[in-house]
Amino acid sequence: MLRRAVSQSLRLSRHQASRPVSTTSVLFNGEKPADAEPATAATPEGEPAAADASAAPVDPLVKEVEELKAKNQELNDRLLRALADAENVRRISRVDVNNAREFAISKFAKSLLDVSDNLKRAHESISIEELHPDHTLPAIKTLHEGVVMTDAQLQKVFREFNINQVGAVGDKFDPNVHDALFEYEDATKEAGSIGQLMKIGYLLNSRCIRPAQVGVVKATKQ
Repeated sequence: MLRRAVSQSLRLSRHQASRPVSTTSVLFNGEKPADAEPATAATPEGEPAAADASAAPVDPLVKEVEELKAKNQELNDRLLRALADAENVRRISRVDVNNAREFAISKFAKSLLDVSDNLKRAHESISIEELHPDHTLPAIKTLHEGVVMTDAQLQKVFREFNINQVGAVGDKFDPNVHDALFEYEDATKEAGSIGQLMKIGYLLNSRCIRPAQVGVVKATKQ
């Protein structure tokens, strides 16, 4: 009987050893199988999640592009302002140069206007009758002709530099180019016109460098 009992005991031990271990009993015992793999969380949107992960690095590039666009716009604006400023400087410089040249000519021309006045007075001081050969010496006649020719040459130089005379009897009075010394009545002339010319005026281009000194006709009292 002892031999039978030992034989049954050995069979029972071999049977228990061959039984598989229940995972349920392991979990209840707080043990974890050594070869168990960690469970991965299932994503309901598998492919979109992967797409989002790959698209995430694009955001810094987009931001950098926007910054470069803004910087380029700023540089373009600064360039346009710089070009505009440079053009303004060139324009102002040209105006300043032209004004300086015109002022220099104006100052020089004014200094010659009195010379022209004196030449005119010189040849007007001798009347036509006095120039007759029977009433004057040939030397005086030659001198008069030289004065007239000199004045004519000076007026030609004036015209070459756009210096022109202004003011004549019969012209309408213009305060921009005429200096009224007096007024007088004259029924034979139009009121408001120049009746007498005391000193000729001059224009440089369109600017008056010396107004003409005149006497103006005023309306006749009835």
